Amino acid sequence: MNGLVRSASLTNYAEIARSLNVDPLEQMRLVGLDPRCLLQPDLKISIEAVTRLLDSSAREAGVEDFGLRLAEYRSVSNLGPLALLWREPTLRKALGALQEFLYLHNQGLVLDIEESGGVVVLRLELVTACQLSVRQSVELAVAVTHRLLKTLLDTHWHPSAVCFRHGAAMDDSRHQRVFGTAVQFNCFMDGIICRSCDLDRPLPSADPQMARYVNQYLKSIREDSRTALRAQVQQMIWTLLPTGRCSAEQVAAHLGRDRRTLHRQLLREGETFSSLLDQVRGELATRYLANPQHPLSEIAGVLGFSELSAFSRWFSRLFDCSPSSWRTLPSSIAVKNPRPQLFNSGMPGI
Repeated sequence: MNGLVRSASLTNYAEIARSLNVDPLEQMRLVGLDPRCLLQPDLKISIEAVTRLLDSSAREAGVEDFGLRLAEYRSVSNLGPLALLWREPTLRKALGALQEFLYLHNQGLVLDIEESGGVVVLRLELVTACQLSVRQSVELAVAVTHRLLKTLLDTHWHPSAVCFRHGAAMDDSRHQRVFGTAVQFNCFMDGIICRSCDLDRPLPSADPQMARYVNQYLKSIREDSRTALRAQVQQMIWTLLPTGRCSAEQVAAHLGRDRRTLHRQLLREGETFSSLLDQVRGELATRYLANPQHPLSEIAGVLGFSELSAFSRWFSRLFDCSPSSWRTLPSSIAVKNPRPQLFNSGMPGI
């Protein structure tokens, strides 16, 4: 997915890089980003390039918390027009609107809000298509979300937990300082867990009348910048797959279509539901496999396979090796040599 993100995502990048003796302009050249985006926050730049930039800069600096360092300098204003959503009366309303309009800021970031038994899970999915190392970008996204929540609620507020799919850093002191709460690694999601009552707290900046105008304004922008159906389906699969409710019927319903109509429209874009499902599963599979703490049987379940053997057959078909063999490959080889079928599996049907 060749998604775009506002260049505000790189706010203070140059300063952080230089503080770690990393040349920001050289790093940007390596990933094909124009340095002018550091001065103009509203440019649309490649999500893939930004993801590679943060990963490369972290490796060059020899640190594991580059994304967190960036997040420490973020404010609500970095969201551009979306900052106006904090005129909603409660955090619940504001987060619901953010979920709806987030792609205006970042086309590759999906926010899913799940609530049960007084507990709320704010799950963030970074949509990619090249088996990228996403640790720095994910930590940036989660930390920025956490920072926004504290700004809106109270600086003394803390979530119940912060979760990451990847393993712990050798030195996680910055994680503890940034989040100020239990940070759980090796999880099967990236996101924040808090109490339902937190979402119902009124926002000091609330202005219901202004909130209505803001929603009308953002809806007009959304209609002008609506992404292709293929990208919409991909994002919906990223949202629904970890919940166990991902099917062609469910995705079609969320997009206001029936199954047959979705199938016909995707065919016009050279895809099927099955091919897009394979792409998302492939991305998630390689992320989970990169962390040896995730058992293969649990990975299979999260990806929607009823049995480990079914997951292994599917993975071998796409990657020419078993999941366990993939884990033994050097990361550079695994990332640079994905199977072409992963990006256009050509599987029939929906």
